[in-house]
Amino acid sequence: MTAWLLPENVEDVLPPEAWRMEDMRRVLLDLFRARGYQLVIPPLMEFVDSLLTGVGAALDLKTYKVVDRVSGRLMGVRADITPQVARIDAHLLAGNAVNRLCYAGSVLHTLSAGFHRSREPIQIGAELYGEAGVAADLEILQLMQQALAACDIAAFQLDIGHVGVYRALAREAHLDGAVEHELFGALQAKDASAVAVLTAGLPIALRDAFAALPRLYGDRSVLGEARSCLPQLPAVEAALDVLDAIDRELGETDLAYDLAELRGYGYHSGVVFAAYAGGRSHAVAQGGRYDEVGRVFGRARPATGFSMDLRELVRAGAPTGQ
Repeated sequence: MTAWLLPENVEDVLPPEAWRMEDMRRVLLDLFRARGYQLVIPPLMEFVDSLLTGVGAALDLKTYKVVDRVSGRLMGVRADITPQVARIDAHLLAGNAVNRLCYAGSVLHTLSAGFHRSREPIQIGAELYGEAGVAADLEILQLMQQALAACDIAAFQLDIGHVGVYRALAREAHLDGAVEHELFGALQAKDASAVAVLTAGLPIALRDAFAALPRLYGDRSVLGEARSCLPQLPAVEAALDVLDAIDRELGETDLAYDLAELRGYGYHSGVVFAAYAGGRSHAVAQGGRYDEVGRVFGRARPATGFSMDLRELVRAGAPTGQ
């Protein structure tokens, strides 16, 4: 075996790419600071009881776990910094009505998220706690746009969804856990035949609603179409109202709406979004609302934010010349 080989999807960063990455980190943290976001630095490892509680099975599978030789307890190497920031908000900064927090640091994944994707992303992002209205969603979306522009990514498409639509339909249909999980996967894959099979026993209005979700993708006309073809449930109407408000404020952005976008369904509770640039198949930035995560830390309250991978930003952006 060659001693200098690194594990698959783990790599060194060499100059000048390393300098570009560091320049971006500094520019982004300065931007966040100027917008009132305070820097926090969570630990690389912590007990899995707090690291993984409430975040869903997907993140659990991504997380490397080791036994702490000091306490004998199971520890995890973080695969996402957002749950750690939620813990900080709930326990260490609980006296503040509103917290605007930002962070930058490496995370580690057991498996790559895609072809040629690093298992050691360098995650940077911002989170807003304590604000429930659409104004907070817009603040985070606009900050993400400014962050991408600061990284010389001026042209991108912003895909927006709202997990509240699917949640409302699933509650109305009284789906059990196994069926809901299968239906979730079919909708993510936009597999119309599987959706039809899984919803065959439901009332026709709900069958038609679930069948419509994978087709509800496109420009702002999708929002009007959704109002005409989905049941007029209060939670569905509320979700569409939020998306309408976002559309009015971000109308000049290249927007696409996707009501079958359920990424992060395990812990997201409202608007979800992702930015795509440079013809890349995976997002250069993503985020959404996750009001329920703080509940497991004893402080359930509104929360929304976004994150980016510095490795991906460097490869998607133009050289800065710095």
